Amino acid sequence: MKIGYLGPEGTFTHQAALKYKKDIKNADIIPYHHIPDILRAVEDGEIDKGIVPFENSIEGTVTFTIDALIFDVNVVIDREIILPIRHNVAAKKGLSKVDVEKIFSHPQALAQCRKHLNEEFKDVEKIQTASTAGAAKYVSESDGRWAAICTDEAAAKYGLEILEKDIQDENHNETRFLVVSKQGTQKFAYEGKTSIVFGTENRPGELYKILDIIAIWDLNMTKIESRPMKNELGKYVFYVDMESANAADISDALKMIERKTKFFKHLGTYHTIRH
Repeated sequence: MKIGYLGPEGTFTHQAALKYKKDIKNADIIPYHHIPDILRAVEDGEIDKGIVPFENSIEGTVTFTIDALIFDVNVVIDREIILPIRHNVAAKKGLSKVDVEKIFSHPQALAQCRKHLNEEFKDVEKIQTASTAGAAKYVSESDGRWAAICTDEAAAKYGLEILEKDIQDENHNETRFLVVSKQGTQKFAYEGKTSIVFGTENRPGELYKILDIIAIWDLNMTKIESRPMKNELGKYVFYVDMESANAADISDALKMIERKTKFFKHLGTYHTIRH
């Protein structure tokens, strides 16, 4: 089995891929540079599974992922993996905290550490990179007085020294990763968490009608988020997560929602792995 993940080695998505791979025999994990590339590789059959970051408890949804799932590819969610996220400031050995001139990391990591960075590195330039591990690699190869926000694993891999540990603004910091496969390769059991996307007519009460179906079937809606349709200002679709232990309820509710909407996409019904 080939499993793609957002690389390089040492990213949080790499950690999620290693945990997922643990229960699979003869699996190879392959790094990709961008989230859409992973999802397209799954859709095209280049890889069997793709693992992408989807939502963080501090910064919310990863828009690159949700928009690609809605508009760009036809893949299904097989599983979700929830990992605790711990960020560190790391630099070349010998560089002290007060001498750091630039800090590099992924936009989500910078955002999740915003308060700490503003307090401890107020005048230091913050620069976005494609990944936390990429930031660590870049810093390790530079001659500047630079630091990276990255994982323990990335710091060790690229020979960096950790200057500060656990700098995230909230200690209860978790990220939800999705495992996706090619559409048509999964038979839904309709048990666990279900993710859908739908669009309605732009008329009063249309969204309420869909939410009423969810309520009637006693489904626990754990997330709802609107995303712009991209083609016209003011037009949106709605992403919804819901849970039920009753497979028949989920199945029946989805059939009714699909009939009542102008756009509908069942992204998957799946179970959670928490670490």
